[in-house]
Amino acid sequence: MNEDQLSSVIKQVIAQQQVDYFSLTKMEKVIAAAVQRADEFKIGVTIAIMRSDQVVQMSYHMPNANLVSSTLAPKKAWSALAMKQPTIQISEQVQPGAELYQIETMMGGQLTSFGGGIPLEINGKIIGAIGVSGGAVKQDQAICEVAVETFKKESD
Repeated sequence: MNEDQLSSVIKQVIAQQQVDYFSLTKMEKVIAAAVQRADEFKIGVTIAIMRSDQVVQMSYHMPNANLVSSTLAPKKAWSALAMKQPTIQISEQVQPGAELYQIETMMGGQLTSFGGGIPLEINGKIIGAIGVSGGAVKQDQAICEVAVETFKKESD
């Protein structure tokens, strides 16, 4: 590798590290998209956007959402981040007889295994997760998918 090639690689790495994936503007767009989808379902939800360091970067609790949603949304984001997969997939793995049966108990209730949590992946690296809670599992999952799609679109 010559000096020009090395310099180019270094510049790319530095540029990637300086990208603000969790800017206020982007997160507001993500939450607005999720709220719009929740409104289509006529339900209230809580949306939590979590970075890979487990910090909730932004959370929004719709006025018509149940109180329990404010606890479950960040748990779903954390679970997707910790397991590196959508929480809807975890559900299959924790059923009686499955490989991860009783992991939720072993985790002291921190892990949740129903839909509505999806990791945020950019260039093959998980940088965070989104959790949505407040509707039926299918509704939470659909709202979360819209939020993740919006996040990815805004990251391009």
